[in-house]
Amino acid sequence: MFDRIAPRYDLLNRLLSAGIDTRWRKAAADALGLRGEGCVLDLCTGTADLLIEALRRDPGLRGVGVDLSSQMLVRGAGKLERRALAARAALASGDGERLPLKSASFDGALVSFGIRNIGRADLALAELHRTLKPGGRLVILEFSMPKGMLGSLYRLYFGRVLPRIGGLVSGDASAYAYLPASVERFPVPSALGELMRAAGFEAVSWRALTGGIAHLHVGDKPRALAGRKAA
Repeated sequence: MFDRIAPRYDLLNRLLSAGIDTRWRKAAADALGLRGEGCVLDLCTGTADLLIEALRRDPGLRGVGVDLSSQMLVRGAGKLERRALAARAALASGDGERLPLKSASFDGALVSFGIRNIGRADLALAELHRTLKPGGRLVILEFSMPKGMLGSLYRLYFGRVLPRIGGLVSGDASAYAYLPASVERFPVPSALGELMRAAGFEAVSWRALTGGIAHLHVGDKPRALAGRKAA
């Protein structure tokens, strides 16, 4: 599905969110707070927008983007090249439930609008925990359903307007019908926070963005693990 919509993916992200998604990604990179000669993992990288945002923060940063969609990765590679970031980044095909990466190899990790697309979010969180160094931070940006009047209006837009526009522009109506359905069935922010704690993250917190249309989750891998053998 993501291979099919890759050619219009970035255009539709900007169009359907009225450009707000760029602000959300900036907030996620800010929350990660990684500087210096660190290495960041961007899981479900798509066309590498969030990885690019993170790498812009410091010329010493390096990054790896992982995604199952080969066509998304092709477009992400082109964007990294055009922004002169290809030398500091690598893109790889991989399953979030079984990451092809060494344990304790990243200083920080990001996931934007992708954790709900992984069949077992708990396994993906365990893998993210495994690949982070002790003290490393995980930041997850994900859609959620706001409450009240905004929630009612958003459900109308999300359930009826967005799928029609997305289907018209992308030529794949089923993909943009999948989006609201996947958000509806994904755990609420507090439940995702509990999954992060169960995976071993501490200082887990989350905050609403744009009235609760999205949430930003943050959790840290305990530094105490520094004295133990990596999983």
